[in-house]
Amino acid sequence: MEPNQLRSEFLNFMEQRGHKIVPSSSLVPDDSSVLLTTAGMQQFVPYLSGKIEPPYKRACSVQKCFRTGDIEEVGDNTHHTFFEMLGNWSFGDYFKEEAIKMAWEFLINFCHLDKEKIRITVFKGNEDIPADEEAIKLWEKQGVKKEWIFKFDMEDNFWGPTAKTGPCGPCSEIHYDRGKEFAIRECSIKGCGPNCNCGRFVEIWNLVFMEYNKDGGYQLLKQKNIDTGIGFERLVAILQEKNSAYNTGLLQPLIKELEKKSGQQYDSQKKTFRILADHIRSACFLIADGILPSNLDRGYILRRIIRRFIRYARLLNLTGNWYLSLIETVVNLYGETYPEIKNGKENIITVIQKEEEKFGRALAKGLKELEKLQPIDGVVSGSEAFYIYQTFGFPIEMIEEELEKRDLTVNSNEFELESKKHQDVSRAGAEKKFGGVGIKNAQNKEEAAKLAQLHTATHLLHAALRQVLGDHVGQMGSDINFERLRFDFSHQEKVTAEELKKVEDLVNEKIAENISVKKEIMSYQEAIVSGALAFFKEKYPTEVNIYSINSFSKEICAGPHANETGNLGHFKIIKEQSSGAGVRRIKAVLEQV
Repeated sequence: MEPNQLRSEFLNFMEQRGHKIVPSSSLVPDDSSVLLTTAGMQQFVPYLSGKIEPPYKRACSVQKCFRTGDIEEVGDNTHHTFFEMLGNWSFGDYFKEEAIKMAWEFLINFCHLDKEKIRITVFKGNEDIPADEEAIKLWEKQGVKKEWIFKFDMEDNFWGPTAKTGPCGPCSEIHYDRGKEFAIRECSIKGCGPNCNCGRFVEIWNLVFMEYNKDGGYQLLKQKNIDTGIGFERLVAILQEKNSAYNTGLLQPLIKELEKKSGQQYDSQKKTFRILADHIRSACFLIADGILPSNLDRGYILRRIIRRFIRYARLLNLTGNWYLSLIETVVNLYGETYPEIKNGKENIITVIQKEEEKFGRALAKGLKELEKLQPIDGVVSGSEAFYIYQTFGFPIEMIEEELEKRDLTVNSNEFELESKKHQDVSRAGAEKKFGGVGIKNAQNKEEAAKLAQLHTATHLLHAALRQVLGDHVGQMGSDINFERLRFDFSHQEKVTAEELKKVEDLVNEKIAENISVKKEIMSYQEAIVSGALAFFKEKYPTEVNIYSINSFSKEICAGPHANETGNLGHFKIIKEQSSGAGVRRIKAVLEQV
C-alpha cells in the first residue's frame, strides 16, 4: 500500500465511524512548554483535559511530528527527526472497548495484516494505578490469544503527559512480528516478544486510555478519553515488506535522487544517504511552518539540521544547488497532504540557500579560530568552544570532529553551562524587548494615548502584512516611541513598493472603518484555540489578554491599545529594510488628519 493511499484509507475508515477529520497542526506547538510538536494529541490537549468543550466528540488526523532527541541516531534503520502519526480521539465518548475493536478491524480487514503475528502489551499496574485487566479481556474478545498479551510497567505502558502536567493514562500497544529476516540483530531471548531488543517486533499502534490528570499526583479526569497513535513510517514499512522506512516510498525517491546527483550508490554509504534524506525532508517542514535558522530554540534545531545535511553532502561530493531537486522531490511526495510544503517551496529554497552561504563563511572563519585554541592536556575549554559556536555559528558537533582530527576534545560540561547561560540572558532580553508598550514611560495622558495608538497600528500592520505577503509572516520584534513604530517580521525577500502600498492602504482602510478594539482575558490554551496569534510563547502567563479588531486582527498582547481604530490618524510607512537573515523591518508613523 502506497503512503498516500494509507493516509486516505485511515481517515476514511475513521470518518465512517463518526470521527471529524482534523488537519495536522503546525510543528510549532501551542503549548509553550514544548519546543516542537511531538505527537498528534498535542492540539487536542484542551479537549482531553476537559478545560474546553470540544466542537466534536470524535476526531482523527494525520499529524506531522518532530523529535529532537533522535538527531544523532538518524542513519540507522529506525530513527527519523520528522515523522507522521495517524491517530483517532474520543473526548468523553467511546472508551476502551470501541477503541480496541476499531484498531483491530483496521489492521486486519483494511491493512490485511496477519493476526497471528500481532502481539499486545498492557499496563501491569503499580501502587497508584491498578493493572489493566479490562484491556486484556477486550483483546481476548477480539480473538487475541492470552499468551500473545504481555504486561509491562509504567515506562512501557503508561503514556504522558507531554509536558510536566496534563492528561495521561495507561496504554495498550500493538506490536507486529516482522520475522527473523527483518530483525536488526540476533535475538538472545528464547521466546522473544514485544520487549525484545532484536527489533523483530515493531510497535505500530498505541492506544492510550486517558483517564488521569498528572499534577503532582494522579487524579481521575472528569471524562474518559481515547488518544491513539500509529507510527506511519513503521506501518508503511510493514505493508511494503521493508525492514526500514528508508526503503519505502516515503524516502526512497529522495535517496534515488541523491544517487543520481552524487553518482554513488545508496548501499555503499547508507548512513550518509539516510541522514541527507531525513534532514532535507525535516528542514522543508520546519521552514514551511515559519521557523528560521538561529542560535536559539527551534531556530537552532533548524540550523543544526541544515548544517548537518550540508556537511554530509560534502561526503558525497555534492556541490552547487544540489538540494533544489531534493526540495522538489519533497514537494512532490508531501505537497498534496501538506499544502504548506507546496505553497512554501520558494521560501524553503531561499532559506536553505542563505543558510548554506552563511555556513560556508562560518566554516572558513571557524577553522581559523580552531587553530588559535590553547588546550590544556588535550582538552579545549567549554568557554573557548562556545565562543567559536556563538561567534561563527560553528556547530558543536563539527567543533568536536575537527578537534578529534587533532587528537583534542571539548569539555562538554563547560560548553553546556555556557550555552545555558547564554539562553537565559537571551530569553530575559526578549521578554524585556517584546513585552507590552511601556506606558509607564509616558509623562502625560497625551503621550500615553499616542503610545496606545501606535501599538494598535502595529497590530493592524501585522495583520495587513499577513494578508498581503502570506501567513508565514510573524512578529519577530517591535519597538514604539512617541514618534514612530518599528516592526520586525519574518519574510525572506525585500517587500516591493507595490506590496507596501497594499499594506499601507489596508491599514488605513481599517482605520477609516473606526472599528472597536475588543479586549478579553482567558487562559493561554483558550486563546490559542480561539484563533489568537501568539509569539515569544515562553513569556506568556497562564491568563492572557487578547485584543481583537473585528476578524481582521486577533493577538495575545499585554496592551495598551486605542479604544477605536478611528482615533489613529493616517498610517504611513516611512522605511522598509532588512533586519537580519529572513527578517524584515518596517518603520511607520501616524499622521494627524
